[in-house]
Amino acid sequence: MLLLAAALAVCDPGPRTHCVHDGDTVWIEGEKIRLQDIDAPELNGACEYETRLALQARDRLIVLLNSRSFEIARSGKDRYGRTLAIIHWGGRSVGDELVAEGLARTWTGRREPWC
Repeated sequence: MLLLAAALAVCDPGPRTHCVHDGDTVWIEGEKIRLQDIDAPELNGACEYETRLALQARDRLIVLLNSRSFEIARSGKDRYGRTLAIIHWGGRSVGDELVAEGLARTWTGRREPWC
């Protein structure tokens, strides 16, 4: 599915339609999508560094997705019911861009500590 750059913002409490929750979770047209190719730090991090990096990753993902059209390549659901997908942006994975900028890590199949 090809989507035009959207007016995505930080997710507010309540129903979510088009927003970014954190560096690896977005809501598009009411669908919760987990970027399957990366691990981004958690907003409720185990240390101040993780929380600060999580905010930077979330905010950068908003900028990237709002800057140009992107395509969502879905691959199934995770154990939490989220859609797993890679978002292609500007000819590459938006997750790869966050990794290149030091705001996320390539997903290895398990969580690693950020602190």
